[in-house]
Amino acid sequence: MFTGIVEERGEVVAIEVAGDDARLRVRGPRVTEDAREGDSISVDGVCLTVVGEAADGVLTADVMGETLRRTALGARRPGDPVNLERALRADARLGGHVVQGHVDGVGHLLARTPGERWDLLRFSVPTSLARYVAEKGSITVDGVSLTVTGVGDDGPAEGPGGLDLAAERSWFEVGLIPTTLTATTLGARAVGDAVNLEVDVLAKHVERLLTGPGAVAR
Repeated sequence: MFTGIVEERGEVVAIEVAGDDARLRVRGPRVTEDAREGDSISVDGVCLTVVGEAADGVLTADVMGETLRRTALGARRPGDPVNLERALRADARLGGHVVQGHVDGVGHLLARTPGERWDLLRFSVPTSLARYVAEKGSITVDGVSLTVTGVGDDGPAEGPGGLDLAAERSWFEVGLIPTTLTATTLGARAVGDAVNLEVDVLAKHVERLLTGPGAVAR
């Protein structure tokens, strides 16, 4: 489990795709200082397992096909920055919110409005996930825990460069403070960029309890 409080901005060293899976190597001196084989590290919001011993500040992880299909990790290239966070210790403060590192889908940056010291960002969200995103609720974007400041369902069907957003007509907005702009990759995200999204797991469990098999009639 993670909190969405990014520990450092790392860098993709290599990504080797072989058929339906890939091996990813990421440089992150801080998160690898005590990393051991089998440890969990969040890479842009994706929970990955360390393979072998981390050496020279570089960790290696295997990425299966399901992860490549459901996240934007497959589009990352050597030199790309990524947000890194180690798994939460049981005795640590939960500074963000409950983040599993299980990405639900991919959205895109629709607009960026700079402020004096903070930026307002609008992201598209797949229609299938929109019901889990609520104003003043929590959402994880590329591994960053953020508070939703606004939501809507009137987004464009086509994005920058002809990007097909037919399945992402819903949107949400977040405000980024200076620390988030400088300490994470979101400060440099450009309109049209793809991002990993994880909605609040509590909302999904509540829905399942109310609508799944054996649900109590209302």
